[in-house]
Amino acid sequence: MKRILLTTVAMIALGYGASAQAQTKIELQRFFGACEADYGKVTDVSAAVGECGIITALVNKFEADNPDIDVNVTTVEWPGYDQLNAQMASGAAPDVVSMHYSAISDYQSRGLIEPIDDVLAAQGVTPDSFTDAGRAGVTKEGKLYGLPFDNWTMLVHVNLNLMKQAGLVNADGTPILPKSGEELIAQGKQFKEKTGKPYLIQIMANETASYTRILYTLLQQQNSDFFSDPTAIKLNTPEAKAAVELMKATKDEGISTTGLDYAAAVSGFANGEGGIAVNGTWLIGDYVAQAEKEGTALSNGYTVYPVPQLFPGQDSTYADGHSWVMPKKDRSPEQVAAIGKLFKFLTENDFQWARNGHLPAVKAVFDMPEFKSLPHRDNIAKIAQTGRSLPAEVQRQFPIQDIIGEEVGAAVNGDKSVDEALTSAESRINELLGDL
Repeated sequence: MKRILLTTVAMIALGYGASAQAQTKIELQRFFGACEADYGKVTDVSAAVGECGIITALVNKFEADNPDIDVNVTTVEWPGYDQLNAQMASGAAPDVVSMHYSAISDYQSRGLIEPIDDVLAAQGVTPDSFTDAGRAGVTKEGKLYGLPFDNWTMLVHVNLNLMKQAGLVNADGTPILPKSGEELIAQGKQFKEKTGKPYLIQIMANETASYTRILYTLLQQQNSDFFSDPTAIKLNTPEAKAAVELMKATKDEGISTTGLDYAAAVSGFANGEGGIAVNGTWLIGDYVAQAEKEGTALSNGYTVYPVPQLFPGQDSTYADGHSWVMPKKDRSPEQVAAIGKLFKFLTENDFQWARNGHLPAVKAVFDMPEFKSLPHRDNIAKIAQTGRSLPAEVQRQFPIQDIIGEEVGAAVNGDKSVDEALTSAESRINELLGDL
Protein backbone atom coordinates (compact mmCIF):
# COMPACT_ATOMS: atom_id res chain seq x y z
CA MET A 1 0.00 0.00 0.00
CA LYS A 2 2.84 2.39 0.88
CA ARG A 3 4.44 1.74 -2.51
CA ILE A 4 1.11 2.46 -4.26
CA LEU A 5 0.71 5.72 -2.36
CA LEU A 6 4.25 6.78 -3.24
CA THR A 7 3.66 5.96 -6.88
CA THR A 8 0.44 7.97 -6.88
CA VAL A 9 2.15 10.94 -5.27
CA ALA A 10 4.93 10.73 -7.82
CA MET A 11 2.48 10.67 -10.70
CA ILE A 12 0.64 13.67 -9.30
CA ALA A 13 3.93 15.51 -8.93
CA LEU A 14 4.90 14.70 -12.48
CA GLY A 15 1.53 15.86 -13.69
CA TYR A 16 1.88 19.11 -11.78
CA GLY A 17 5.35 19.64 -13.23
CA ALA A 18 4.07 19.09 -16.77
CA SER A 19 1.24 21.52 -16.15
CA ALA A 20 3.65 24.10 -14.78
CA GLN A 21 5.74 23.78 -17.94
CA ALA A 22 2.75 23.92 -20.31
CA GLN A 23 3.45 26.20 -23.24
CA THR A 24 1.26 28.92 -24.67
CA LYS A 25 1.10 28.32 -28.40
CA ILE A 26 0.81 31.07 -31.00
CA GLU A 27 0.64 30.62 -34.76
CA LEU A 28 2.89 32.96 -36.74
CA GLN A 29 2.62 33.15 -40.52
CA ARG A 30 5.19 34.98 -42.60
CA PHE A 31 6.75 35.50 -45.99
CA PHE A 32 10.54 36.28 -46.27
CA GLY A 33 11.42 32.86 -47.67
CA ALA A 34 12.37 29.49 -46.19
CA CYS A 35 15.85 28.66 -44.88
CA GLU A 36 15.40 26.03 -42.18
CA ALA A 37 18.37 24.04 -43.44
CA ASP A 38 20.71 26.96 -42.71
CA TYR A 39 19.06 28.71 -39.79
CA GLY A 40 16.53 26.32 -38.27
CA LYS A 41 18.59 25.92 -35.08
CA VAL A 42 20.36 29.29 -34.99
CA THR A 43 19.71 31.49 -31.95
CA ASP A 44 22.68 33.83 -32.41
CA VAL A 45 20.87 36.47 -34.44
CA SER A 46 24.09 38.36 -35.15
CA ALA A 47 25.29 35.34 -37.15
CA ALA A 48 22.27 35.40 -39.47
CA VAL A 49 22.28 37.09 -42.86
CA GLY A 50 19.39 38.17 -45.10
CA GLU A 51 15.67 38.50 -44.45
CA CYS A 52 14.99 34.81 -44.05
CA GLY A 53 18.02 34.11 -41.93
CA ILE A 54 17.45 37.02 -39.56
CA ILE A 55 13.73 36.49 -39.00
CA THR A 56 14.26 32.75 -38.49
CA ALA A 57 17.01 33.37 -35.94
CA LEU A 58 14.92 36.04 -34.20
CA VAL A 59 12.01 33.64 -33.65
CA ASN A 60 14.42 30.92 -32.50
CA LYS A 61 15.98 33.33 -30.01
CA PHE A 62 12.57 34.45 -28.73
CA GLU A 63 11.54 30.85 -28.09
CA ALA A 64 14.84 30.13 -26.35
CA ASP A 65 14.34 33.15 -24.09
CA ASN A 66 10.68 32.26 -23.46
CA PRO A 67 10.45 28.48 -23.00
CA ASP A 68 6.83 28.84 -21.91
CA ILE A 69 5.86 30.11 -25.38
CA ASP A 70 5.72 27.94 -28.51
CA VAL A 71 5.77 29.92 -31.76
CA ASN A 72 4.58 27.68 -34.59
CA VAL A 73 5.83 29.27 -37.82
CA THR A 74 4.23 28.80 -41.23
CA THR A 75 6.13 30.18 -44.21
CA VAL A 76 4.05 31.26 -47.21
CA GLU A 77 5.01 32.23 -50.71
CA TRP A 78 5.27 36.02 -51.11
CA PRO A 79 3.08 37.94 -50.49
CA GLY A 80 0.79 35.34 -48.90
CA TYR A 81 -2.47 37.25 -48.98
CA ASP A 82 -4.42 34.71 -51.02
CA GLN A 83 -3.64 32.08 -48.41
CA LEU A 84 -4.47 34.48 -45.58
CA ASN A 85 -7.80 35.36 -47.17
CA ALA A 86 -8.71 31.67 -47.45
CA GLN A 87 -7.73 31.09 -43.83
CA MET A 88 -9.82 34.01 -42.65
CA ALA A 89 -12.80 32.84 -44.67
CA SER A 90 -12.59 29.39 -43.07
CA GLY A 91 -12.10 30.73 -39.54
CA ALA A 92 -8.55 29.41 -39.31
CA ALA A 93 -6.52 32.63 -39.25
CA PRO A 94 -3.05 32.63 -37.65
CA ASP A 95 -2.38 34.70 -34.53
CA VAL A 96 0.34 36.88 -36.07
CA VAL A 97 0.90 37.60 -39.77
CA SER A 98 3.53 39.53 -41.72
CA MET A 99 1.82 42.26 -43.75
CA HIS A 100 2.91 45.17 -45.91
CA TYR A 101 1.78 48.61 -44.79
CA SER A 102 0.11 48.96 -48.19
CA ALA A 103 -2.17 45.98 -47.47
CA ILE A 104 -3.34 46.99 -44.00
CA SER A 105 -6.21 49.21 -45.20
CA ASP A 106 -7.86 46.29 -46.99
CA TYR A 107 -8.05 44.22 -43.81
CA GLN A 108 -8.65 47.03 -41.33
CA SER A 109 -11.53 48.49 -43.35
CA ARG A 110 -13.33 45.12 -43.22
CA GLY A 111 -12.68 44.54 -39.53
CA LEU A 112 -10.38 41.57 -40.17
CA ILE A 113 -7.42 42.65 -38.03
CA GLU A 114 -7.21 43.88 -34.44
CA PRO A 115 -5.83 47.17 -33.15
CA ILE A 116 -2.75 46.41 -31.07
CA ASP A 117 -2.41 49.59 -28.97
CA ASP A 118 -3.38 47.80 -25.74
CA VAL A 119 -1.19 44.78 -26.55
CA LEU A 120 1.84 47.05 -26.90
CA ALA A 121 0.92 49.22 -23.90
CA ALA A 122 0.82 46.13 -21.66
CA GLN A 123 4.48 45.56 -22.58
CA GLY A 124 5.51 49.19 -22.13
CA VAL A 125 5.90 49.83 -25.88
CA THR A 126 4.63 53.29 -26.83
CA PRO A 127 3.73 54.60 -30.30
CA ASP A 128 6.39 57.29 -30.07
CA SER A 129 9.01 54.51 -30.08
CA PHE A 130 8.50 54.26 -33.82
CA THR A 131 9.57 56.50 -36.68
CA ASP A 132 6.98 58.76 -38.26
CA ALA A 133 7.06 56.67 -41.43
CA GLY A 134 6.68 53.40 -39.55
CA ARG A 135 3.89 54.65 -37.33
CA ALA A 136 2.03 56.22 -40.25
CA GLY A 137 2.20 52.97 -42.16
CA VAL A 138 0.22 51.04 -39.54
CA THR A 139 -2.08 53.77 -38.19
CA LYS A 140 -5.70 53.76 -39.31
CA GLU A 141 -8.41 55.87 -37.71
CA GLY A 142 -6.07 56.83 -34.89
CA LYS A 143 -5.16 53.28 -33.85
CA LEU A 144 -2.19 51.03 -34.52
CA TYR A 145 -3.22 48.02 -36.58
CA GLY A 146 0.24 46.51 -36.85
CA LEU A 147 3.68 46.49 -35.33
CA PRO A 148 5.90 48.52 -37.70
CA PHE A 149 9.02 46.56 -38.52
CA ASP A 150 10.79 48.59 -41.21
CA ASN A 151 10.54 50.80 -44.25
CA TRP A 152 11.82 49.53 -47.57
CA THR A 153 12.19 50.79 -51.10
CA MET A 154 13.83 50.03 -54.42
CA LEU A 155 17.52 50.92 -54.74
CA VAL A 156 20.30 50.80 -57.30
CA HIS A 157 22.86 48.16 -56.31
CA VAL A 158 26.14 48.96 -58.05
CA ASN A 159 28.99 46.72 -59.20
CA LEU A 160 31.90 49.13 -58.86
CA ASN A 161 34.31 46.73 -60.52
CA LEU A 162 32.34 46.87 -63.75
CA MET A 163 31.62 50.59 -63.39
CA LYS A 164 35.39 51.25 -63.23
CA GLN A 165 35.85 49.21 -66.37
CA ALA A 166 33.19 51.36 -68.03
CA GLY A 167 34.79 54.64 -66.94
CA LEU A 168 31.79 55.52 -64.78
CA VAL A 169 33.52 56.12 -61.45
CA ASN A 170 34.46 59.44 -59.85
CA ALA A 171 37.96 60.22 -58.60
CA ASP A 172 36.88 59.35 -55.04
CA GLY A 173 35.72 55.89 -56.13
CA THR A 174 32.00 56.60 -56.03
CA PRO A 175 29.90 55.67 -59.07
CA ILE A 176 28.77 58.24 -61.60
CA LEU A 177 24.99 57.90 -61.57
CA PRO A 178 22.58 59.55 -64.02
CA LYS A 179 20.73 62.76 -63.18
CA SER A 180 18.21 62.54 -66.02
CA GLY A 181 16.64 60.07 -68.38
CA GLU A 182 18.99 61.18 -71.13
CA GLU A 183 22.02 60.54 -68.95
CA LEU A 184 20.64 57.14 -67.99
CA ILE A 185 20.51 56.04 -71.61
CA ALA A 186 23.89 57.58 -72.49
CA GLN A 187 25.65 55.99 -69.52
CA GLY A 188 23.99 52.70 -70.31
CA LYS A 189 25.35 52.73 -73.85
CA GLN A 190 28.83 53.65 -72.62
CA PHE A 191 28.75 50.84 -70.06
CA LYS A 192 27.70 48.25 -72.65
CA GLU A 193 30.33 49.42 -75.13
CA LYS A 194 33.13 49.19 -72.54
CA THR A 195 32.11 45.97 -70.79
CA GLY A 196 29.98 44.08 -73.29
CA LYS A 197 27.36 43.65 -70.55
CA PRO A 198 24.00 45.29 -69.85
CA TYR A 199 24.09 48.40 -67.70
CA LEU A 200 20.89 47.53 -65.82
CA ILE A 201 19.76 44.25 -64.33
CA GLN A 202 15.98 44.52 -64.10
CA ILE A 203 13.20 42.08 -63.25
CA MET A 204 11.09 41.83 -66.38
CA ALA A 205 9.67 38.29 -66.37
CA ASN A 206 6.87 36.92 -64.19
CA GLU A 207 6.84 40.24 -62.40
CA THR A 208 4.45 43.05 -61.61
CA ALA A 209 5.80 44.64 -58.43
CA SER A 210 9.04 46.01 -59.87
CA TYR A 211 7.34 47.78 -62.77
CA THR A 212 4.83 49.38 -60.42
CA ARG A 213 7.33 50.54 -57.82
CA ILE A 214 9.52 52.19 -60.43
CA LEU A 215 6.51 53.86 -62.06
CA TYR A 216 5.39 55.25 -58.69
CA THR A 217 8.92 56.57 -58.08
CA LEU A 218 9.14 58.29 -61.47
CA LEU A 219 5.66 59.79 -61.03
CA GLN A 220 6.57 61.13 -57.60
CA GLN A 221 9.74 62.65 -59.05
CA GLN A 222 7.51 64.60 -61.44
CA ASN A 223 5.22 65.82 -58.63
CA SER A 224 2.36 63.84 -60.14
CA ASP A 225 -0.53 63.64 -57.69
CA PHE A 226 -1.91 60.58 -59.43
CA PHE A 227 -3.95 59.51 -56.40
CA SER A 228 -5.30 62.91 -55.35
CA ASP A 229 -8.63 61.09 -55.09
CA PRO A 230 -7.90 57.81 -53.23
CA THR A 231 -10.88 56.20 -54.95
CA ALA A 232 -9.67 56.88 -58.51
CA ILE A 233 -6.24 56.86 -60.12
CA LYS A 234 -5.07 59.21 -62.90
CA LEU A 235 -2.69 57.57 -65.37
CA ASN A 236 -3.70 59.24 -68.65
CA THR A 237 -1.19 62.00 -67.96
CA PRO A 238 1.98 63.37 -69.57
CA GLU A 239 3.91 62.40 -66.43
CA ALA A 240 2.87 58.76 -66.59
CA LYS A 241 3.63 58.60 -70.31
CA ALA A 242 7.09 60.08 -69.80
CA ALA A 243 7.82 57.57 -67.04
CA VAL A 244 6.76 54.51 -69.01
CA GLU A 245 8.54 55.70 -72.16
CA LEU A 246 11.77 55.97 -70.15
CA MET A 247 11.24 52.49 -68.71
CA LYS A 248 10.63 51.17 -72.23
CA ALA A 249 13.72 52.94 -73.57
CA THR A 250 16.00 50.98 -71.25
CA LYS A 251 14.89 47.85 -73.08
CA ASP A 252 14.65 49.28 -76.58
CA GLU A 253 18.15 50.83 -76.35
CA GLY A 254 19.61 47.49 -75.25
CA ILE A 255 21.01 48.70 -71.95
CA SER A 256 18.99 46.33 -69.74
CA THR A 257 18.68 42.63 -69.19
CA THR A 258 15.46 41.11 -70.53
CA GLY A 259 13.60 37.97 -69.57
CA LEU A 260 14.95 37.71 -66.01
CA ASP A 261 12.59 36.80 -63.19
CA TYR A 262 13.29 37.87 -59.60
CA ALA A 263 15.59 35.00 -58.65
CA ALA A 264 17.59 35.24 -61.90
CA ALA A 265 18.01 39.00 -61.47
CA VAL A 266 19.26 38.63 -57.89
CA SER A 267 21.81 35.96 -58.78
CA GLY A 268 22.72 37.68 -62.04
CA PHE A 269 23.95 40.77 -60.24
CA ALA A 270 25.86 38.68 -57.69
CA ASN A 271 27.53 36.87 -60.61
CA GLY A 272 28.61 40.08 -62.35
CA GLU A 273 26.20 39.93 -65.27
CA GLY A 274 25.52 43.68 -65.27
CA GLY A 275 26.41 46.98 -63.68
CA ILE A 276 23.38 48.15 -61.71
CA ALA A 277 20.64 45.99 -60.20
CA VAL A 278 17.33 47.73 -59.60
CA ASN A 279 16.07 45.90 -56.55
CA GLY A 280 15.15 46.31 -52.91
CA THR A 281 16.73 47.32 -49.61
CA TRP A 282 16.44 43.73 -48.39
CA LEU A 283 19.37 42.61 -50.56
CA ILE A 284 22.02 44.88 -49.04
CA GLY A 285 23.09 42.38 -46.40
CA ASP A 286 23.44 39.55 -48.91
CA TYR A 287 25.41 41.65 -51.40
CA VAL A 288 27.69 43.04 -48.68
CA ALA A 289 28.47 39.45 -47.68
CA GLN A 290 29.31 38.68 -51.33
CA ALA A 291 31.57 41.72 -51.55
CA GLU A 292 33.50 40.61 -48.47
CA LYS A 293 34.43 37.29 -50.11
CA GLU A 294 37.46 36.98 -52.34
CA GLY A 295 36.92 35.71 -55.84
CA THR A 296 33.32 36.88 -56.31
CA ALA A 297 32.12 39.33 -58.94
CA LEU A 298 31.42 41.85 -56.18
CA SER A 299 34.68 41.42 -54.23
CA ASN A 300 35.61 44.81 -52.77
CA GLY A 301 33.38 46.40 -55.38
CA TYR A 302 29.82 46.84 -54.15
CA THR A 303 27.87 49.91 -53.15
CA VAL A 304 24.24 50.98 -53.13
CA TYR A 305 22.21 54.20 -53.52
CA PRO A 306 18.60 55.34 -53.77
CA VAL A 307 17.07 55.36 -57.24
CA PRO A 308 18.57 58.49 -58.86
CA GLN A 309 16.40 61.53 -59.40
CA LEU A 310 15.72 61.33 -63.14
CA PHE A 311 13.05 64.08 -63.32
CA PRO A 312 13.43 67.66 -62.03
CA GLY A 313 10.29 67.82 -59.86
CA GLN A 314 11.57 66.40 -56.57
CA ASP A 315 13.89 63.78 -55.14
CA SER A 316 11.52 60.97 -54.20
CA THR A 317 11.33 57.20 -54.00
CA TYR A 318 8.25 55.05 -53.53
CA ALA A 319 8.49 53.31 -50.15
CA ASP A 320 6.47 50.75 -48.23
CA GLY A 321 7.15 48.70 -45.12
CA HIS A 322 6.64 45.40 -43.31
CA SER A 323 4.54 45.00 -40.21
CA TRP A 324 3.12 42.30 -37.95
CA VAL A 325 -0.67 42.23 -37.56
CA MET A 326 -3.14 40.29 -35.43
CA PRO A 327 -6.04 38.80 -37.42
CA LYS A 328 -9.37 39.02 -35.59
CA LYS A 329 -10.01 35.74 -33.76
CA ASP A 330 -10.66 34.35 -30.29
CA ARG A 331 -7.50 34.12 -28.19
CA SER A 332 -6.81 33.30 -24.56
CA PRO A 333 -5.36 36.03 -22.33
CA GLU A 334 -2.16 33.96 -22.25
CA GLN A 335 -1.93 34.03 -26.04
CA VAL A 336 -2.46 37.79 -26.17
CA ALA A 337 0.25 38.26 -23.55
CA ALA A 338 2.59 35.96 -25.51
CA ILE A 339 2.01 38.01 -28.67
CA GLY A 340 2.75 41.16 -26.70
CA LYS A 341 6.05 39.67 -25.53
CA LEU A 342 6.91 38.74 -29.11
CA PHE A 343 6.10 42.25 -30.33
CA LYS A 344 8.26 43.78 -27.59
CA PHE A 345 11.12 41.41 -28.49
CA LEU A 346 10.89 42.31 -32.18
CA THR A 347 10.85 46.01 -31.28
CA GLU A 348 13.92 45.63 -29.09
CA ASN A 349 15.72 43.75 -31.87
CA ASP A 350 14.83 46.03 -34.76
CA PHE A 351 18.53 46.73 -35.29
CA GLN A 352 19.12 43.08 -36.10
CA TRP A 353 16.37 43.18 -38.70
CA ALA A 354 17.73 46.42 -40.14
CA ARG A 355 21.04 44.69 -40.87
CA ASN A 356 19.49 43.23 -44.02
CA GLY A 357 19.16 46.73 -45.50
CA HIS A 358 15.71 47.89 -44.49
CA LEU A 359 15.34 51.21 -42.71
CA PRO A 360 14.46 50.72 -39.03
CA ALA A 361 10.96 51.37 -37.74
CA VAL A 362 12.25 52.02 -34.21
CA LYS A 363 13.66 55.53 -33.82
CA ALA A 364 16.34 54.59 -31.31
CA VAL A 365 18.05 52.29 -33.81
CA PHE A 366 19.17 55.24 -35.93
CA ASP A 367 21.27 56.50 -33.01
CA MET A 368 22.94 53.16 -32.29
CA PRO A 369 26.68 53.10 -33.13
CA GLU A 370 26.15 49.57 -34.45
CA PHE A 371 23.62 50.83 -36.96
CA LYS A 372 25.69 53.83 -37.99
CA SER A 373 28.63 51.55 -38.68
CA LEU A 374 26.70 49.26 -41.02
CA PRO A 375 27.99 49.44 -44.62
CA HIS A 376 26.45 52.01 -46.99
CA ARG A 377 23.81 53.30 -44.56
CA ASP A 378 24.99 56.88 -45.13
CA ASN A 379 24.25 56.42 -48.84
CA ILE A 380 20.60 55.57 -48.28
CA ALA A 381 19.84 57.55 -45.11
CA LYS A 382 18.04 60.28 -47.04
CA ILE A 383 15.25 57.84 -47.90
CA ALA A 384 13.92 58.57 -44.40
CA GLN A 385 12.99 61.98 -45.86
CA THR A 386 12.49 61.20 -49.56
CA GLY A 387 10.61 57.90 -49.25
CA ARG A 388 6.88 58.28 -49.96
CA SER A 389 4.05 55.77 -49.99
CA LEU A 390 0.62 55.98 -51.56
CA PRO A 391 -2.05 57.84 -49.56
CA ALA A 392 -3.15 55.68 -46.62
CA GLU A 393 -6.77 55.84 -47.80
CA VAL A 394 -6.02 53.96 -51.02
CA GLN A 395 -7.39 50.43 -50.77
CA ARG A 396 -6.57 47.33 -52.84
CA GLN A 397 -2.98 48.43 -53.31
CA PHE A 398 -1.73 44.92 -54.09
CA PRO A 399 -4.31 44.25 -56.83
CA ILE A 400 -3.55 47.74 -58.17
CA GLN A 401 0.14 46.84 -58.21
CA ASP A 402 -0.64 43.76 -60.27
CA ILE A 403 -2.74 45.70 -62.78
CA ILE A 404 -0.14 48.41 -63.25
CA GLY A 405 2.63 45.83 -63.52
CA GLU A 406 0.77 43.87 -66.17
CA GLU A 407 -0.01 46.92 -68.28
CA VAL A 408 3.37 48.64 -67.92
CA GLY A 409 5.08 45.33 -68.64
CA ALA A 410 3.03 45.03 -71.83
CA ALA A 411 4.13 48.51 -72.88
CA VAL A 412 7.81 47.96 -72.03
CA ASN A 413 7.86 44.69 -73.95
CA GLY A 414 6.08 46.17 -76.97
CA ASP A 415 2.84 44.22 -76.67
CA LYS A 416 0.84 47.44 -76.28
CA SER A 417 1.50 51.09 -76.98
CA VAL A 418 2.26 53.22 -73.94
CA ASP A 419 -1.04 55.09 -74.36
CA GLU A 420 -3.02 51.85 -74.63
CA ALA A 421 -1.38 50.41 -71.55
CA LEU A 422 -1.97 53.50 -69.41
CA THR A 423 -5.58 53.81 -70.56
CA SER A 424 -6.23 50.18 -69.77
CA ALA A 425 -4.51 50.38 -66.38
CA GLU A 426 -6.50 53.46 -65.36
CA SER A 427 -9.79 51.89 -66.46
CA ARG A 428 -9.15 48.55 -64.74
CA ILE A 429 -8.01 50.15 -61.49
CA ASN A 430 -10.94 52.56 -61.28
CA GLU A 431 -13.36 49.75 -62.01
CA LEU A 432 -11.77 47.79 -59.15
CA LEU A 433 -12.00 50.74 -56.75
CA GLY A 434 -15.53 51.51 -57.86
CA ASP A 435 -16.68 48.11 -56.63
CA LEU A 436 -15.53 48.63 -53.02
